[in-house]
Amino acid sequence: MRLSRSMLPLLVAVGSVLSLALPTGTVAQHLDRIQNIYPENGLPNPYSSEDGWVNLPDGRTWGSTAGTDIDPDGVHIWAIDRCGSNSCAASDLDPILKIDPRGNVLATLGGGILNFPHGLHVDRDGNVWVTDAAGPNPNIPSSAGKGHAVFKFSPQGELLLTLGRPGSPGDGRGPLLNTPNDVVTDGEGNIYVGDGHGGQNLTAPPETVARIAKYDRDGNFITSWGRLGSGPGEFRTPHAIDIDSQGRLIVGDRGNNRLQILELDGTYIGELRQFGRPSGIYIADDDIIYVADSESLFGNSQNPGWITGIRVGSLRDGIVDYLISGTVAAYPNGSNPEGVSVDAAGNVYGAVVSQGGAFVRSAR
Repeated sequence: MRLSRSMLPLLVAVGSVLSLALPTGTVAQHLDRIQNIYPENGLPNPYSSEDGWVNLPDGRTWGSTAGTDIDPDGVHIWAIDRCGSNSCAASDLDPILKIDPRGNVLATLGGGILNFPHGLHVDRDGNVWVTDAAGPNPNIPSSAGKGHAVFKFSPQGELLLTLGRPGSPGDGRGPLLNTPNDVVTDGEGNIYVGDGHGGQNLTAPPETVARIAKYDRDGNFITSWGRLGSGPGEFRTPHAIDIDSQGRLIVGDRGNNRLQILELDGTYIGELRQFGRPSGIYIADDDIIYVADSESLFGNSQNPGWITGIRVGSLRDGIVDYLISGTVAAYPNGSNPEGVSVDAAGNVYGAVVSQGGAFVRSAR
């Protein structure tokens, strides 16, 4: 028997312990599994996955993807292609693609602007936001003056706003950014950036940037919070961010193998560890959350016993229901997407970075 959501009130994980009075029997056993954070590997997978469904233009092949989101129409898909490899530093290709359900690429944008496109967010007006998570490479002259920034594009590709100063890393104390991971906007247009890609290694120096930076709708810096660490409100690479229906900021704190739940002013609410090592997150309107775990099988992931894939559950009760393996021919043992999005029909898109990259679609 699986615990039904009607049997539980809202779960809030505080200090990774869910605060509830434990009932008896099967319900208590299920709550024990959540509270003690056993590896969520043996979950059902009602999804079948496919690769190669996108008709890339001009003979392009997928490179590493990492980022994906859904257009406000709920139908069209946006995805990153790191210019056929794992970097765009030496390429003028457009790395951001708009794709229809039949796999046709309808638009591309962002060429020549980014070194390492990473996080992707499409706001309610259809504008496309992308983070550039790598600074200039001295061995690649064309990378100079790029990186450490967030860009807002119109759906037609017009550059509307830049956060940070491209090519200039910040120190985590002001508006300049340092290898930003992901970006999201709230209902008032405020902008939140998960800043600092370099902290997930346990040997990272204490001055490594690890914070959430907040800007107003016009790009003016408001504040930031967080530092390198593993305590409440601290981060070891805030790799993914999204906002749920209650107006809470959900942060994929990848280096700490947890989701952190925060108020939009940075106040710590709690955390969830049962979704694995989060690289990407997508939250549906009903607070079903899809968490892409791309690293748990890596030797240095600091998350032993877990496997990769997309875990699906609810923020309203903390229960993880499914694990989408993303098994396709190129990944016979399951793919490991770093980004994830879900369209209105329930199709799940996994943006895969490793082994050259892929863009996998999974459907029930």
